[in-house]
Amino acid sequence: MLMALDIHEIYQDLHRNPELSFQEERTSDFIARTLGDLGYVVHTGIGRTGVVGFLENGEGPTVLLRADMDGLPVDEQTGLPYASTARGIDPEGRDVPVMHACGHDVHVTCLLGAAEELMETRSEWAGSLILVFQPAEELGEGARAMVDDGLYEKVPAPDVVLGQHVAPLPAGMIGLRPGDAMAASDSLNIKLFGEGGHGSRPEAAVDPVLLAAAVVMRLQGVVSREVASTDAAVVTVGQIHSGTKNNIIPEFATLGLSIRTYDPVVRERVLAAIERIARAEAQASGSPREPEFIYDTSLPLTHNDPDASARTATALRAVVGEMGVMDPGPIAGSEDVSHLATAAGCPLVFWFLGGAEPSLIERIRETGKLPDDIPSNHSPFYAPVMDPTLHLGVDAMVAAAREWLG
Repeated sequence: MLMALDIHEIYQDLHRNPELSFQEERTSDFIARTLGDLGYVVHTGIGRTGVVGFLENGEGPTVLLRADMDGLPVDEQTGLPYASTARGIDPEGRDVPVMHACGHDVHVTCLLGAAEELMETRSEWAGSLILVFQPAEELGEGARAMVDDGLYEKVPAPDVVLGQHVAPLPAGMIGLRPGDAMAASDSLNIKLFGEGGHGSRPEAAVDPVLLAAAVVMRLQGVVSREVASTDAAVVTVGQIHSGTKNNIIPEFATLGLSIRTYDPVVRERVLAAIERIARAEAQASGSPREPEFIYDTSLPLTHNDPDASARTATALRAVVGEMGVMDPGPIAGSEDVSHLATAAGCPLVFWFLGGAEPSLIERIRETGKLPDDIPSNHSPFYAPVMDPTLHLGVDAMVAAAREWLG
């Protein structure tokens, strides 16, 4: 059945109506209805809000295509006519703005477009197609939630997992790195304890704010002084919270850390250094008790199977040209897509889809790097260009899938 999906309209609607992780009810409902209208067998509510479309089309390989669909608690400042003004309630119960600041609306749109084209051309290929629309990638929990909820009991385990992520590369370029492509990550919360008191009498208290500041400053030396120059790691303190009033010394302070590594040995060394520093600073400050360390979310290394990547890259070059596929180098960002491949025991190929102005290709050729003034993922100003990004994203998913289907 020819539906002729309007991918521009779909994208703008999704962008106007983002939803936070595990709250993607409207998005999931739209995806399920669209897949059903296209003729796919549809499974809903997998991993809470995940949606899967399945098409069995004769004997052949089983290919899984994945898109994530959650937004972020970001106040959009793009000024676009279809900018989000949505709000949501975050896991801590706070009312927050919501934006598709990471481009997951692009991912959903492109996979729906690919779903239509692959259905319409099913006489030209054979095998089984699994379309996974995953929740809660931003929490690092959605892929595992779908697997744990019986994803591969509802559909067969795939022979390959394919996915893409829009990035501030120029539209018309695709970044695909064989091997270790994206860092593993750990989210760590540290609670530091003091002794509360009046702000006028700090000598009668133990100030956890000063303690927290000392820990933050000392942590800046972990990567520069405890990680070899031939290795790579990132330690970011993204949150610091303490106190309720200016003239009250609080009883505790909390730090929220994000740690990125590519090597398990380096990871253990970095985490041990962080805990050692926090304990030592607590002792130096006269803290009444040891810090608490709460490991929130850990994401695996994103490893692209080299042979599968080479095979897929051939198909992607047919979309963007011989020079359009490049190795972006290791990316410090993290993903949970690996869980889908690991659970199936199959190779993963995950690439970056250019979504910035195509004219930037010339600037990159001149300077050898991305311009610093281009908004990137998670920025309130991040806005991929619709053309040719959406059509190239559809074509890339179709070409990659067709490379693997019989």
